[in-house]
Amino acid sequence: MLAQQRTLPHREALADTVYEAVKAMIMDLEIKPGERVGIEAIARTLEVSPTPVREALARLAADGLVTKRSLAGYRATELLTPQGLEELFEMRLLLEPKAAALAAENCDETHLDRIEDILERMRACPYSGERYADYGEFAAFDQLFHDTIAAASSRHLLANAVERLHSHLHIFRLGGVPGGGQLTIAEHDRILRAILRRNPDRAADAMTEHLQLSLERQRARR
Repeated sequence: MLAQQRTLPHREALADTVYEAVKAMIMDLEIKPGERVGIEAIARTLEVSPTPVREALARLAADGLVTKRSLAGYRATELLTPQGLEELFEMRLLLEPKAAALAAENCDETHLDRIEDILERMRACPYSGERYADYGEFAAFDQLFHDTIAAASSRHLLANAVERLHSHLHIFRLGGVPGGGQLTIAEHDRILRAILRRNPDRAADAMTEHLQLSLERQRARR
């Protein structure tokens, strides 16, 4: 399960470092889908006490990457099935175009600046690579772009629903799509331009197109 020792950078807070290390093991399938996650084994691999590992697993359960069962400990969640992928995008298509339209109507300058900054940071991130370390930053900004647009909608329940899907973690765990990074950035740029122009219909359409194209890329990959 745990193929190699990992060296943890001392400059980061231990809890966050352990969380990222265990998440990388799950995203890279070093901890296989459905496999039991041994707290003691991970603690030995990372050379830490069990406490930050338990804290990391609690956070990963909230992310939907592990599940906890009474008296059975933690297990890595299964990968999305083709049906699960379809249902995930079905939910996104219900929620995110509406969020983009409302963001075009309601977002303030702070949100606009943040969305623009996230997109610029995405442009500088590598997308390709087989391991989470290669694409993890891009994936995080991708999720943040969508979450920030939802937050800019000024609809808290809607924003919480979008964030709780944790869609990008599940999708990126399936593996990257060749050329997908550049396409994603171009589609995000169209969404941003529509929001900047305060055009809710165009923002909703741009978000719908982006999600549909993302789904098509995933279907082709499988």
